[in-house]
Amino acid sequence: MTEFQLDVYQNEYLPDGGTTVDAIVTVTARGGGGDGSPGQSAVVILVDTSGSMSADNRLHEAKRATAVAIDALPDGVWFAVVSGDSRATMVYPRDYRLARADPRTRADAQRAVGRLVANGGTAIGQWLRLADQLLAGHLGAIRHAILLTDGENQHETPQDLDAVLAACAGRFTCDCRGVGTDWKVAELRRIATALLGTVDIVADPRGLAADFAAMTTTAMGKGVGTANLRVWTPQGATVRFVKQTLPTVQDLTTRRSVVGPLVGDYPTGSWGQESRDYHVCVEVRAAGVGEEMLAARVSLVVGDQLVSQGLVRAVWTDDLGLSTRINPHVAHYTGQAELSRAIQDGLAARRDGDMDTATSRLGRAVALAAESGNDTITTLLRKVVDIEDPATGKVRLRARIADADEMALDTRSTRTVRAVRAPVNP
Repeated sequence: MTEFQLDVYQNEYLPDGGTTVDAIVTVTARGGGGDGSPGQSAVVILVDTSGSMSADNRLHEAKRATAVAIDALPDGVWFAVVSGDSRATMVYPRDYRLARADPRTRADAQRAVGRLVANGGTAIGQWLRLADQLLAGHLGAIRHAILLTDGENQHETPQDLDAVLAACAGRFTCDCRGVGTDWKVAELRRIATALLGTVDIVADPRGLAADFAAMTTTAMGKGVGTANLRVWTPQGATVRFVKQTLPTVQDLTTRRSVVGPLVGDYPTGSWGQESRDYHVCVEVRAAGVGEEMLAARVSLVVGDQLVSQGLVRAVWTDDLGLSTRINPHVAHYTGQAELSRAIQDGLAARRDGDMDTATSRLGRAVALAAESGNDTITTLLRKVVDIEDPATGKVRLRARIADADEMALDTRSTRTVRAVRAPVNP
């Protein structure tokens, strides 16, 4: 069984009349990884076979990557492969169901994948809809999809895709990969965010096989299909926001489902052996010096079972040394969220031709990355700007930037690094 531990990091002291309470909640899952037993996992691989996939050997590498992913499926896992263009077509099995992985079905699926050809347009919503239909018959399983595309979703409206995402949300997770540089980062990020998965760029098609193998291995390591972060607040208090802050920035505030008058659930997706951080911000009623209250009770809920919980406190004081101290974990992740916004704002300004704003925002990103020790983001930023002083964020925009470098920075802008741990609040 997967065991969960929930820890709370905060400065519980507020000034006289203060109302905002911030806390970083760390959830750690240990043990109970996926074992590939019958019913444990169900996976659908969605492969773009639109006409553009014939360029740069993309379809050849996509077929090789899919074969590698199939090979990584343990016996007993339920799986299917879907070909996606302006419609969704079953590749394996041919009828509308999932097959159970064993040496024969894996070999049959790989042969079927080898016969794929590139033709037609792109309608990603249709692909996801079929994945949902296939996975719906395996409600007891940990349900997952892997989606690969090389282009924009041109053959259905944004409203069509949004409707499909709304229907699929909470039913399965989906990792998205864009191959080449002709796809839209914002589009795949929207899909991955709605379906609580990951998004990344594979600029060189030859990198697909290793990426697919890693995604499949990670998916097979999941031991819990879905869990919710449950937040209780007292009468008169309001949850301002709930955001995942590690391993990526993801705002869950609008995903709240009401459990009771004072309780709401926020989806966290599937879990393997891993640790994630969440920023919970609560607005409480003002109180005077010496008063204290329970500002929130945060729990992790799997199914109907509460598996771990922590308390968020508020204590009013007239000691400025206490009330003005910013908890380092809260400060760190506030900075990481700002870093993500600064990168995306800067790249958008550059695309719009506003070079002053682009320089300012990307310079701010450089300073934030340096301050937090996010070396991965700093490396990506160096391909977009020349850094003169990382501490102050003094930079110069590069005259020429490779599309792949810009998209890699944009795609990975939400990735964060963990704050240095201090002792957990007693």
